[in-house]
Amino acid sequence: MSIVVTGATGHLGRLVVEHLLDRGVPAQNVVATGRSTDRLADLAARGVRTTVADFDDPATLTAAFDGADVVLLVSGSEVGRRVPQHTRAIEAAAAAGVGRVVYTSAPHADTTPLPLAVEHRATEEVLRASGLTWTVLRNNWYSENYLPVLEQAAATGVVVSSTDGGRVASAPRDDYAEAAAVVLSTDGHDGRVYELSGDVAWTHDELAAAAAEALGRPVEHRAVSPEEHRAILEGAGLDAGTIGFLLTMDEGIARGDLADATADLRTLVGRPTVPLVDTFRAARA
Repeated sequence: MSIVVTGATGHLGRLVVEHLLDRGVPAQNVVATGRSTDRLADLAARGVRTTVADFDDPATLTAAFDGADVVLLVSGSEVGRRVPQHTRAIEAAAAAGVGRVVYTSAPHADTTPLPLAVEHRATEEVLRASGLTWTVLRNNWYSENYLPVLEQAAATGVVVSSTDGGRVASAPRDDYAEAAAVVLSTDGHDGRVYELSGDVAWTHDELAAAAAEALGRPVEHRAVSPEEHRAILEGAGLDAGTIGFLLTMDEGIARGDLADATADLRTLVGRPTVPLVDTFRAARA
């Protein structure tokens, strides 16, 4: 079986390749791709095939996907450009005769009001209409997204949010990567949509408690209104784009957009997901 991983130069794609190798997939059956193969040299030294795949260069995509049984389409990082980029990748997969495309999407992408899901929803629609066999992995929030919050707590003893008691069913990136490796290397996933999440949906009060445990110091969660939160972020000197993103995410959390803790991730990996506090402990080790 030939398995192609796009975005292998990024955090998630790299971890997927590592998990494929850990699962016993022969290195020569794995193709790690990215815009620069220089960043894949260590994988090439282990026998993994590496090649350029640029979402903005369809010729590189068709060449990279040639002969592939399965392609993992890791969603791009360029917000606002992802739909045309993903469409090129899906079209290249179809042209190359790929057996199945696995796409990393957003939680409940077809129904959620989260603005970040708009491009994922559109990509899923393109994939379903492509005639390809597909699997969709709807990844909830990464626990690592809160490492800056952990550092803020280390410096100030305070975590600030306008989440209004909302919950986040996060899991570490490595858990999602392992699930992707399972789906890529085993059968029975055609036409499946997996809602992947951590086992526990936590509040920001619980995040503060996890931070306190990892840091060995008291940490307070200061719950504020969106207006107060904006003023705090502006006072910290953050740019308007970052402020808007953070407030939008907290609004979504308050609404419950990231609260769905499902069994899909733990079922695929065959173990409980890693708790938030363990991600925090590992970051401080």
